[in-house]
Amino acid sequence: MSPELDRAAELIRGASALLVCAGAGMGVDSGLPDFRGDEGFWRAYPPYERLGLNFYELADPVHFREDPGLAWGFYGHRLRLYRETEPHEGFHVIRGWDKPTRVFTSNVDGQFQKAGFADDHVAEVHGSIHHLQCFGHCGQPSWPAGPDVAIDEDTMRAVGELPSCPSCGSLARPNILMFGDYDWQPARSEAVLTEVSRWRSRQDNLVVVELGAGNAVPTVRRMAELASARTGALIRINPREPEVRHGRGVSLPLGALAGLTALDKLVTAG
Repeated sequence: MSPELDRAAELIRGASALLVCAGAGMGVDSGLPDFRGDEGFWRAYPPYERLGLNFYELADPVHFREDPGLAWGFYGHRLRLYRETEPHEGFHVIRGWDKPTRVFTSNVDGQFQKAGFADDHVAEVHGSIHHLQCFGHCGQPSWPAGPDVAIDEDTMRAVGELPSCPSCGSLARPNILMFGDYDWQPARSEAVLTEVSRWRSRQDNLVVVELGAGNAVPTVRRMAELASARTGALIRINPREPEVRHGRGVSLPLGALAGLTALDKLVTAG
């Protein structure tokens, strides 16, 4: 058995509380596509390869103004995908450890809530695709997304009626922080983030479990390092970039599901 796994299991057994910091790699084991690089994105969405559009170009709020059918084709498909995806067993492993737990995640897919984590325990730093906001800036607070958007799978364009603001009738957009986005309404996300931060500051023996968070978008990794800076009680689970700096934590070069499953065998064995 790996000494690092033993050390990580010991940290979890002795923890009074857990902060789970999750990046995009957390969803891969649930079957969600990996958008790292154009090739991975185009494997998930072949029509966009024909159009020569990559993830970064599509995830730009300008399309909601210039070509709403294109914008909602992309985000409507993702919303439906996330609604249909079942969280992998690793989410339930964490809940099974029966520790007070909060989540900090850059993911917008709502998988933690679907796995049973309370909505106000999940800080979604980049927002949620399951909530919408008014593109017309009428002042309407964000609201839960409604029915699926109809998509033409050949062109990846939305067809029919598009989501609209319940107050003014303007086009709606996902309440997600996109690339080059100056219009995102962060109030919902910031409220939960504030409460999670307060909770974290009150914990005496907090262990941070970081899952699938790399260096490309380092938001989650930085939070994990910040939250564990005082104690070094960081468990970093990542198959590509598992290294920890200056020995300030435990490095497990595994995917999220494999890492959590291996840990669970040791944690529950006592």
